[in-house]
Amino acid sequence: MPKRGYHHGNLRQALTDAALELIEQKGPTGFTLSEAAKQAGVTPAAVYRHYEGREDLIAECARQGYGIFADLMEHAYQSGQPSALSAFEATGRAYLAFARRFPGHYIAMFESGISVNRTPELADVANRANAVLEKAAGDLSKHIPEDKRPPASMFSAHIWAMSHGVVELFARNSPGRASPFPPEDLLESGIGIYLRGLGLIEPDG
Repeated sequence: MPKRGYHHGNLRQALTDAALELIEQKGPTGFTLSEAAKQAGVTPAAVYRHYEGREDLIAECARQGYGIFADLMEHAYQSGQPSALSAFEATGRAYLAFARRFPGHYIAMFESGISVNRTPELADVANRANAVLEKAAGDLSKHIPEDKRPPASMFSAHIWAMSHGVVELFARNSPGRASPFPPEDLLESGIGIYLRGLGLIEPDG
């Protein structure tokens, strides 16, 4: 296989792109650094000039994924303004859209076992993504009487968990997991029930 003329940061990104394809095809533990090198069209030795091991390469995939994720969440949040409710609901839909559009990044972030605290850079961008959802939750929770208001971090964690559950069970083709409802409908109705319980939207009927 002819080697490509990579220079400077191009090789590092080529290896990351190769890893993302392999993660999507084989899972985060289903490939070796040598396979990533072959996919990128370089020698295995070239990989070790940039990454000490497979986990370092996956961590870089996760870091890039969190950056994309944070940007999408921020865009969703802004698109719902000035309504706190619309902004909050948009961030939930953005989670689902991200998992579908960037499966390799999603797996690296949430299914690889890589800690978000593995590097300061990864921790920073993961915190930025979480902060958007927490900001949306905080805006919305201001409409709840203070003595009944959950902390914004708890509020956002509940919605994150609900979004993640819908993605894992019904939006990523989990074997044997078929839903008679589209994932978007499951998530929207689940968020609706949660928000009604907090008195943030009117009951049906």
